[in-house]
Amino acid sequence: MSENLPELPQPLAEQAAEVVAVRRGMFGGSGSSGDTSGYGRLVRTIEFPGQSPRPYGGYFDEVENELFGALDERDLAPEAAIEKVVVHRGQLTFHVRREHLLEVARTLRDDPALRYELCLGVSGVHLPGDTGRELQILVPLLSITHNRRVHLAVGCPDEDPHIPSLTPVYPATDWHEREAWDMFGIVFDGHPALTRILMPDDWPGHPQRKDYPLGGIPVEFKGAQIPSPDQRRSYR
Repeated sequence: MSENLPELPQPLAEQAAEVVAVRRGMFGGSGSSGDTSGYGRLVRTIEFPGQSPRPYGGYFDEVENELFGALDERDLAPEAAIEKVVVHRGQLTFHVRREHLLEVARTLRDDPALRYELCLGVSGVHLPGDTGRELQILVPLLSITHNRRVHLAVGCPDEDPHIPSLTPVYPATDWHEREAWDMFGIVFDGHPALTRILMPDDWPGHPQRKDYPLGGIPVEFKGAQIPSPDQRRSYR
């Protein structure tokens, strides 16, 4: 961090890491067959990091200062738009409340000190253990002007899977959002044509959700009848 960067008070309240699941075995299988990977006694805690303490290091503090200042100038309190700021494994991520996603994205794109001109995609995630935020998107942004990267994370509940479309700010997210809708069922409000892009139009459900049945058909292999995947083991 630059020595000339002014010391600012922590704008967001501190948050501890959130434990969302405890996984046993290599794959978390829970069917009658148990874990057959040889790692049945492996226990892993799945947790999401909380608000990172400042200073973050590198250019991350400068980006946060500029973004929060620009949001203030737009009469949008940073704590109202940003849930938390996470620096994890060398990446800066702003967890944004979905109702303020477009304004945060426009600020990152248009502010001269930020200039995140390029959106690199929209990736969907289904996390059943993260109550109230089971469906999430991750949006990586790149500033070509300043050669800096940042990520936006936005969540919504299974019961209300709506997130504003980023197409008004980054038109190239069109097909990325169609894929996230197709695979996860995330509805991007304001998208110009939210239709399936990989699966047939009449395909039931969204195949990359954790609660989607594996399905399949039995097959014969060297005289043995191999049951379909959903009859062999559960990976949920």
